[in-house]
Amino acid sequence: MLLVLLFFIGLAGGMLGSLVGLGGGIIIVPALLFIGNYTSLLPSITPQLAVGTSMIILIVTGLSSTLSYMKQKTVYFKAGMIFFIGSGPGAFVGALINKTIDLHLFYIFFGTFVIFISLLLSVQKYLKPNTNPVGITYRFRDKQGEEHFLQFQPVLAVLIAFIVGVLSGLFGIGGGSLMVPTMLLLFRFPASIAVATSMFMVFLSSIVGSIAHIQLGNVEWLWILVLAPGAWIGAKAGAFINRRLKDGTVIVILRLVLVVVGVRLIFQGL
Repeated sequence: MLLVLLFFIGLAGGMLGSLVGLGGGIIIVPALLFIGNYTSLLPSITPQLAVGTSMIILIVTGLSSTLSYMKQKTVYFKAGMIFFIGSGPGAFVGALINKTIDLHLFYIFFGTFVIFISLLLSVQKYLKPNTNPVGITYRFRDKQGEEHFLQFQPVLAVLIAFIVGVLSGLFGIGGGSLMVPTMLLLFRFPASIAVATSMFMVFLSSIVGSIAHIQLGNVEWLWILVLAPGAWIGAKAGAFINRRLKDGTVIVILRLVLVVVGVRLIFQGL
């Protein structure tokens, strides 16, 4: 029963994470905490153990979905590598901070964070396109065949990505919860490119964050053996579904997921 449940948690996390660029930790971390602390299926789980285990699974999800999005030609590798310059060190710092977090505060901070991100996405449609770009300009053709000129400032991107990396290592959510909205709101990327590029960055930064969590002993390897296959399959499925959805639909799904998860976590923390 437990093995089947863990497999489907990995499947759900991988699918949703790949679909909207979150990485999957936003499902896996709360699910492990709930099962460990409110059922008899697993022993009591600390936030640190849930996050460390989730971080390993994010490597699997990130690699699986990146390979799928590469076939769709929606990964902006240049931006992803620049973001990783900030997110990589940030993920390591976040993992070190994680060991000091109290369980109830963890719930409240995590829930407030994801609701805030959802609110940011709700104003996206009111923002005008950037007509005075600064930084790198890159021409990209999206999955609908429309040509875009993407612009972003590398220094700003690295600074933001560092904050994203800290949150990734802290909460085990892969960084996509903040990086996707950043690419949508600040750099005006199409949703399809933002999601695919985010998963590439999630893959890279999760490797760094995982190293820190392994050193701290925050990983349950037996659970990973069951979660990983589900996450790999789910990530492939999420990328497949994303290809068939309009960008606006992907953003709506992302907002709804963030609100539901955020509210539930805050209530648990309180």
